[in-house]
Amino acid sequence: MIRIVIAEDQELLLEAMGNLLNLEEDIEVVGQAANGEEALLLVHQLQPDVCIMDIEMPGKSGLDAAEALQRASCKVIILTTFARPGFFQRALNADVRGYLLKDNPSEELAFAIRSIMEGKRIYSNELMDEDTCDENGSSLPPISTQNNKTGSVKNYISSIMDKMKLPTG
Repeated sequence: MIRIVIAEDQELLLEAMGNLLNLEEDIEVVGQAANGEEALLLVHQLQPDVCIMDIEMPGKSGLDAAEALQRASCKVIILTTFARPGFFQRALNADVRGYLLKDNPSEELAFAIRSIMEGKRIYSNELMDEDTCDENGSSLPPISTQNNKTGSVKNYISSIMDKMKLPTG
């Protein structure tokens, strides 16, 4: 069983991701945090295999928390809505194993978690800085991500409601 801690400051998205990942047979969400500081506490307390973090949260950001976890056995996946200059390089320096768009399909997140547990690194092409790609692109095994909206927040919610047989209103 792959044990996961999720850190996301938007409560609805936090719950949606947790519920979707808990539907996977080999994944268990063992903790949820609203910011990077809480995530660090949960990682040290619960010793998960993977910590999924939003990049921007109040207090300690996902990147700040990832930098603090560099020497931990927990693998870090950063989720973000859009690329920001310099963030990809920071993620690489912090040994982040996955750097993914939030609006990718939920199946891609589960695939990325499993791949990262197998020792791979997964980076969305859209998030990679051009300078970093030119220098390090050949050594990075990024996945090609679909740029559709089937994994957007509202669709995460709809997917959960469908799986739970609840009306989507």
